[in-house]
Amino acid sequence: MTQYKSVYLKRGKEESLKRFHPWVFSGAIAKMDESIEDGDTVNVYTSEDKFIAVGHYQIGSIAVRVLSFEERSIDKNFWEERLSEALKMRLAIGIADNYENNTYRLVHGEGDSLPGLVIDCYGKTAVMQAHSVGMHINRTDIAEALVKVMNGRIENVFYKSETTLPFKANLGQENEFILGGPTDEDLTTENGLRFHVDWLRGQKTGFFVDQRENRALLEHYAKGRTVLNMFCYTGGFSVYAMRGGASQVHSVDSSAKAVELTNANVALNLPPEDHRHEAFCEDAFKYLDSHDDKYDLIILDPPAFAKHRGALRNALKGYTHLNVKGFQRIRKGGILFTFSCSQVVSKEHFRQAVFTAAAQAGRKVRILHQLHQPADHPINIYHPEGEYLKGLVLYVE
Repeated sequence: MTQYKSVYLKRGKEESLKRFHPWVFSGAIAKMDESIEDGDTVNVYTSEDKFIAVGHYQIGSIAVRVLSFEERSIDKNFWEERLSEALKMRLAIGIADNYENNTYRLVHGEGDSLPGLVIDCYGKTAVMQAHSVGMHINRTDIAEALVKVMNGRIENVFYKSETTLPFKANLGQENEFILGGPTDEDLTTENGLRFHVDWLRGQKTGFFVDQRENRALLEHYAKGRTVLNMFCYTGGFSVYAMRGGASQVHSVDSSAKAVELTNANVALNLPPEDHRHEAFCEDAFKYLDSHDDKYDLIILDPPAFAKHRGALRNALKGYTHLNVKGFQRIRKGGILFTFSCSQVVSKEHFRQAVFTAAAQAGRKVRILHQLHQPADHPINIYHPEGEYLKGLVLYVE
């Protein structure tokens, strides 16, 4: 058994860990060994000197991210065990080894008992992101364990944590291939559709894997409708809408790179003589203010408006304002898909913001579906904070 440095809790602060919540907050710590550094693996003890957890230490409000509630070494065997459990679950839900879909999340942080780690699979390439220094330090061992566990499913591991780690001098967090290397093929398959994935420079791991099922639902509603896809990024919703028989699709994003990628993905899936799609590089709010077009179906899928609780109030104002604009641009009998990916915005908060927007816009609205992240983004029942994506499908009169 590896000997790790020790962290000791204040009296009574072990209660959340007894309920298997995977975080130790800095205010819960009474004392700790000297010279503990960011990313160190530490053992956590109660005020009565009883072992309760082992995890990664990091300076900040979340001081320890728990890897195990059993006393054990965090070594190659540990990484292989956890990754095997993650793969087993994806096989059980039918998302891995699916020839119509080779795009899925293999590791979803706390949801897979690996807090601080995200791994998305795109065909033979896995994109790995560390959200903690501890995972960053262990990246090579994790990548090697991943290729072993995936048993031929993954050949390349791209590490993409430049924007997800706290800034530290000389941390070495550049984006790079840990195993394998670039391939001529940057295409991935989702529900039979093909997409270019920019894992080198794109947002998150290069593609919004978490909207797969919601895109498929939108396809069901698209036939004969004029569609507006705001914050289109890679154009996923736009491509699904066109396959679903939309009469016209407008895609809007403030990023020229996103618009270029959207157009490329449309061209990848639709014949060149299909002219139903047009993309606009423009700020979302400016587009909604300056264009008088009305649509039958609108998608509002903005980036997170709140990264922390201090920004919650302004975020809710932003969601209200955006949805007012959406209600103003939708025809009677139209359908609005509206989302929030801000973890600190609860389902109740988000629904209240959309309710306020409907009232301000003077529209009669009914909820058709309440949306959330898919099964390959599991929520640890002891960590409800893992539920971050929420959405509503609304019928607007």
